[in-house]
Amino acid sequence: MTVPRSGADHYLGLLKKVLTNVIYEDDRFPHWGLPDPGYEREARVTGFDWPTVAHTMVGLARLDNVQECLESVLADGVPGDFVETGVWRGGTCILARGVLSVHGVTDRTVWVVDSFEGIPTTDEGSNSLDQEMKLHEHNDVLAVPMKEVERNFERYGLLDDQVRFLPGWFKDTLPDAPIERVAVLRLDGDLYESTMDSLTHLYPKLSVGGYVIVDDYILPACAQAVHDFRERHGIEDELTPIDQVACYWRRSA
Repeated sequence: MTVPRSGADHYLGLLKKVLTNVIYEDDRFPHWGLPDPGYEREARVTGFDWPTVAHTMVGLARLDNVQECLESVLADGVPGDFVETGVWRGGTCILARGVLSVHGVTDRTVWVVDSFEGIPTTDEGSNSLDQEMKLHEHNDVLAVPMKEVERNFERYGLLDDQVRFLPGWFKDTLPDAPIERVAVLRLDGDLYESTMDSLTHLYPKLSVGGYVIVDDYILPACAQAVHDFRERHGIEDELTPIDQVACYWRRSA
């Protein structure tokens, strides 16, 4: 016998399928990990491809993680907002707003933080691992204008005053960002410097019991920034894998 799902569960499950477009199965942009175009369900579900149409590239497991972390802080009364640094087409933030909506939460904000110009160009003064990746060379795919992200929120009926945009390079916007308290901090800036900027300026605002999600932990530059920051601040909370790409931890103190 099939156990009936609640309306909220059904809505969020469908929202995640639409955001990843496992329904209409759009092609992907070729890149160094997957050099051929086309649709592969496993790559889409695990967030290994760069979709041509879907509103997120993070895959279903990482979207599940966002939902679980948000519902955990809501259940435990952990104060603060949802913040994502590096949003691409906005899909993960759209899910976050959907989670708040189905739970009737009206006093938390979804912060959409991005340059909306893609990945910053690295130079001789940049971290050596960032220089090796040369991700800025893919800005034809990775750069998504803020107006396009806003339209994506509108398509789901989720653009309102609980969604706030913070455009610009992290090094410029985060030091004085008007974000007061964070419950879930999701890092998706790819680079060492972007990851370190996000942690340096936003981790002090993360409530005890809140979560840090690291989307790009598979990338050596991002992983190094995470380890450097945790060592510098004596953070020993367990890093828990989400899938082959990402991890997260819960702040205990």
